[in-house]
Amino acid sequence: MFSGATSVNLDSKGRLAIPTRYREALAEGLVCTIGLYHTCITIYPLSEWLELEKQLATLSSIIEAERRIKRLILGYAIECKMDSAGRILLPSSLRNYAKLDRSSMFVGQSNKFELWDEAMWNQQITEDIATLVNDSDKLSDNLSKLMI
Repeated sequence: MFSGATSVNLDSKGRLAIPTRYREALAEGLVCTIGLYHTCITIYPLSEWLELEKQLATLSSIIEAERRIKRLILGYAIECKMDSAGRILLPSSLRNYAKLDRSSMFVGQSNKFELWDEAMWNQQITEDIATLVNDSDKLSDNLSKLMI
């Protein structure tokens, strides 16, 4: 299970050093693609990606919404291997999509990670906190059962 937000930097070549505590879990390989609902990169351990890929394969190529999701997630997906220094090279297409420059946030999301531009991450967190406080009376069944 992946959790926590870690500040990381991209180098001038677009390489990202995976935080040390996650390297062993990601040694099998990882797949990077766009964050579908936010301007970030989603990073999956290879085993998690293979499960997602199975689910995506069941989506229709006729239903436009399903075709769009497949086109975006699979179209941007790239398998990344860590080098001996624990770095991965992020393609410019993903860096441009997520508006990544140098300062970034590597954020655990249970079975995957999100990689955000640091300023955009801070803005999103501020918005999430404000919205959550205002929407506390509109909780889904799942959230109303969550014991925090």
